[in-house]
Amino acid sequence: MSVAETLGARRQQSRSEAVEHALRRDIVLGTLAPGTVLRELELAQRFTCAQGTIREALMRLSEDGLVTRRARRDTHVASANSDDARELLCIRHDIECRAAVRVIESQDATLLSDLDVLMQAMRVAALQGDEYTLMEYDRSFHLRLFEAASTPIVEPVLFRCLLHTQRFKILNSAPESRDLQGTAERHLSILEALEARDADALTRALSHHIATIVDFGPEVFVGKRGTIQ
Repeated sequence: MSVAETLGARRQQSRSEAVEHALRRDIVLGTLAPGTVLRELELAQRFTCAQGTIREALMRLSEDGLVTRRARRDTHVASANSDDARELLCIRHDIECRAAVRVIESQDATLLSDLDVLMQAMRVAALQGDEYTLMEYDRSFHLRLFEAASTPIVEPVLFRCLLHTQRFKILNSAPESRDLQGTAERHLSILEALEARDADALTRALSHHIATIVDFGPEVFVGKRGTIQ
């Protein structure tokens, strides 16, 4: 999705995409808790649509690991445990930090301006207290940065890492402990390193950023290059 689409000039969503977005929001924010049963008939009544529309939305959510679907059984909201979060943090760290050199060497003329627009959007969402929209812009920021590394096959893996680490943080911290404005500002060091075209500084900024997403992050990354020590 382009930056323009991310910021609101989106193509018209299909009914199943709109349902998917609403359910994704509820799952990530914890409105639909892990283990919650999702029945197609009940959801079709909630969204005033056909069960086939619900089925399409649930299939895409299943592909992202947010729900578990089994033939002839109910669909459940997926769990969000610390073991998964640790592994996803490590995978994300490796993907983003290893890409830093390629990002700096890229000839992506609009990268810096696109990221600046997304950071401004994060700041606005933070001021409005809209945590989910802030997280959407956060994901778009990191995906847009990684896009410059020109390894598109890896992008879906990074998306899943971003999505699930955000969800884990939401489900395992009190709302008052999450500084939305601080979340937006944490991206400033990444922009500064990119503007300076300094691959080492970008690696360090990304590493620190990822290592401090959740409380146990620092202990996971002790000894990794560029992380907090």
